[in-house]
Amino acid sequence: MTSHATLRIIRDEHSALSAMLRSILLLLDLYRKQKSTPDFGSLRAMLFYVDEFPEKRHHRHETDFLFPKLRARTTLSHELLDRLDRDHAAGERNIREVEHALLVFEMLGEAHREPFERAFSRYADFYLAHMALEEKEILPLAERVLTEEDWRELDAVFLSHRDPLTGHEPEDEYRALFTRIVGAVPAPIGLGPSRQAMRA
Repeated sequence: MTSHATLRIIRDEHSALSAMLRSILLLLDLYRKQKSTPDFGSLRAMLFYVDEFPEKRHHRHETDFLFPKLRARTTLSHELLDRLDRDHAAGERNIREVEHALLVFEMLGEAHREPFERAFSRYADFYLAHMALEEKEILPLAERVLTEEDWRELDAVFLSHRDPLTGHEPEDEYRALFTRIVGAVPAPIGLGPSRQAMRA
């Protein structure tokens, strides 16, 4: 079966986002265990990435282009597509709440560490489950029912904006952001300190 660019891009972007979310969880766990103040600037940069790329670009490509084509080709999974669209809408609100919780922690201090960590953990769990559902149900359905013309149109859309954390050159205005993220985030997506180094 042909592997369409759209499917590769969605899976690559899911992998990058999963790695980012897990890296933030790892960093928060280490900061907490060390009783150290987080690098708020790096956390803000990482959350801004999640807001700017997965939320505003990846999700919109799915909601505005992929999902309508699926609805047009099959009556299967309409309820699931509606749920995923609601998830996309909720995701933008949820990331704002997480970003606000981080700002409160930064501005008002240690008493607000735990509320921020809880907010981020809920967001990460929500997002990881959402992506797993898309990969288990929606992408296989798309492979079965979409036409070659559908794929040509989708590939043009998904190839138009590539996530730098999937190995593509960032746009000029985002270059400094991604340099900071790559320097802060541990492997596999960044060059930041390993878990062992951070514990030393």
